[in-house]
Amino acid sequence: MWPVILCIAVTVVAVTHWLYRWQNPRCNGNLPPGSMGWPLLGETIQFFAPNPTWDTPPFVKERMKRYGPIFRTNLVGRPVVVSTDSDFNYMIFQQEGQLFQSWYPDSFTEVFGRQNVGSLHGYMYKYLKNMVLYLFGPESLKKMLNEVESVAERNLQKWAGQESVELKEATANMIFDLTAKKLINYDPEKSSENLRENFVAFIQGLISFPLDIPGTAYHKCLQGRKKAMAMLKKMLEERRANPRKEKSCFFDYVLEELDRGDSILTEAIALDLMFVLLFASYETTSLAITVAVKLLGDNPRILHELTDEHENILRNRENTESGLTWKEYKSMTFTFKLINETARLANIVPGVFRKALKDIKFKDYTIPAGWAVMVCPPAVHLNPVNYKDPLEFNPWRWEKMDQKGASKNFMAFGGGMRFCVGTDFTKVQMAVFLHCLVTKYRWKTVRGGEIIRTPGLQFPNGFHVQLTVKDKQQQDPSE
Repeated sequence: MWPVILCIAVTVVAVTHWLYRWQNPRCNGNLPPGSMGWPLLGETIQFFAPNPTWDTPPFVKERMKRYGPIFRTNLVGRPVVVSTDSDFNYMIFQQEGQLFQSWYPDSFTEVFGRQNVGSLHGYMYKYLKNMVLYLFGPESLKKMLNEVESVAERNLQKWAGQESVELKEATANMIFDLTAKKLINYDPEKSSENLRENFVAFIQGLISFPLDIPGTAYHKCLQGRKKAMAMLKKMLEERRANPRKEKSCFFDYVLEELDRGDSILTEAIALDLMFVLLFASYETTSLAITVAVKLLGDNPRILHELTDEHENILRNRENTESGLTWKEYKSMTFTFKLINETARLANIVPGVFRKALKDIKFKDYTIPAGWAVMVCPPAVHLNPVNYKDPLEFNPWRWEKMDQKGASKNFMAFGGGMRFCVGTDFTKVQMAVFLHCLVTKYRWKTVRGGEIIRTPGLQFPNGFHVQLTVKDKQQQDPSE
């Protein structure tokens, strides 16, 4: 009898001690305030709860009111410090590799690959960043500008002949096809397999509860990755077996690097890089374009200002039949303000993760070594202290603000040495698409347009619009 009682007592003490330690983690200083939630689950369920507004996610907003701008929680079994403090966020981005390093939960790593660019550090990260700039840098974008315009014009013309078009899906297909052509010379009309289908399954479960059980969104996401990676590997092998004399796409450049005897690039890293570039280039940009078109439809004054800017480009052009020039693109000052304002309000990236490399002191708090830190852009972008009337779509607010890169109060494209290398590509895609849209077409919402965050931005009912061609006089502002 006594051994049973003793065993029960020891178990109760051990469990009690474990529960205490779960709620009160060890720290060589003062932890930020907060709650670690339920054992094992933490506050994961609350974090993924749907939010149908443009505002800061309730999960973050409620805790900011209760604990302040920096608080602790636990997500998918991992202790996390959430920062909505502009100064701390800036410090996190600037101290990459010194106090912090890029980190994402295991569920993200499983999806993007253990050798993905976001999980690599130091020289290897810089090496891959330079490779990506070969494709998405300004010099390459200058050469790509007319192709981006042709693709936008061709797709808009096709959509205008339809009763309605779901804009998010349509622009995603448009950008995916262009990017896949530049990356791997992929042509969906000539391929026997549909690469894009696998990414559709992928995105549906990317930001979902990480439960890898058949039937769940996360499981479908992993299966989509598996199929897409198999296709990319097959393409790599075929290209290797039939090398080309002249490089026609990024794949050829990667193969050249792989075949160098002293290259640090491996096949696994190359394939993960291709996968991430394909996803990142189309998903975030198509969301941003959809948000921009929706907000323009809701704000006629802003649409008028944007249209004037692009019609003036056509007016001042010597040859009305010529395509956009880089000089014309760089002159789109109001468009760039609109793109920044769209990115600020859309908050397509709900959180940016880092890991503390050592115990870090900030103000009265200590972040223990090994803890994750989540920078929360929405809380900064929608803070009335940083932006007057933060939920108002107002591109003019950028007239006196830095529009070129990241700042303490604007981190839609990241910050520090990990500032998104695809930012310029995104801006080119958005600006050129809007140029083609507002100079030649009108549109009206047919249905949908409601948003939901889980915590990533989605249009659950799509955003269906009907496009109509402007009449000749409206298209030609010189008349």
